[in-house]
This record gives sequence, structure tokens and C-alpha cells, in this order.
Amino acid sequence: QVQLVESGGGLVQAGGSLRLSCAASGRTFSSYAMGWFRQAPGKEREFVAAIAWMSGNTYYVDSVKGRFTISRDNAKNTVYLQMNSLKREDTAVYYCAGTSRQQYTATWAYAYWGQGTQVTVSS
Repeated sequence: QVQLVESGGGLVQAGGSLRLSCAASGRTFSSYAMGWFRQAPGKEREFVAAIAWMSGNTYYVDSVKGRFTISRDNAKNTVYLQMNSLKREDTAVYYCAGTSRQQYTATWAYAYWGQGTQVTVSS
């Protein structure tokens, strides 16, 4: 059984920063990619960022490029999302997810999901 547990969400002012963490347990993720998705009220869940576990290659949605950075700590089986220059439109529940597929930006490709952590950006 795979468990993904997110932490680090909260309330921050526009322009501020937060770092989300996702701790994975239950199996190793050396052959997986890990991703971050978000879902705002009334909207569909959308891809934010992903990192291939072995190569370290990263992928981002255009709206967060230059502001968000995804990284991983192999020894800790943990993935991070550093979010800088936050905007009100970044407000959402953020989910960590794991996949063995190469369609890193597709929600349907991810088999494992965390419970989500709320990020609220105020003006």
C-alpha cells in the first residue's frame, strides 16, 4: 500500500512563499515520477509540476514557471514544491501524486494520491 502525505500548506499574502512537502511510504519510488496538482473551488484538478524520480527532469505548467520549483530527496522519499511570488490565483488544494507512466502532466496517469493541503493566498 502506498501512502502520500502532504504538508506545508497555509495562508500567505500575495508575493509570499510556501514550501509543500510530500512524504511517500509503502514502496520505493525509484521508477516513478511524482507530481503536484491543484484544484480550486469550482474548477477541475490541474497539473502544476512533476519530477522524474531517477533522472530528475522537471515539468511545469506555464502559469508557475519561474515561480515554483519541484525537487526530491531520494533518501527521504520526499518531494517538495517551493512556491515563490504567490498570487491569489494560486489559491487551491494542492495534491501530491505518483505515477509509473510517462504522461507526467495527465491527471489520469497518476495512481497514487495524497489527501491534499490547502494553500490560500490573500491580497
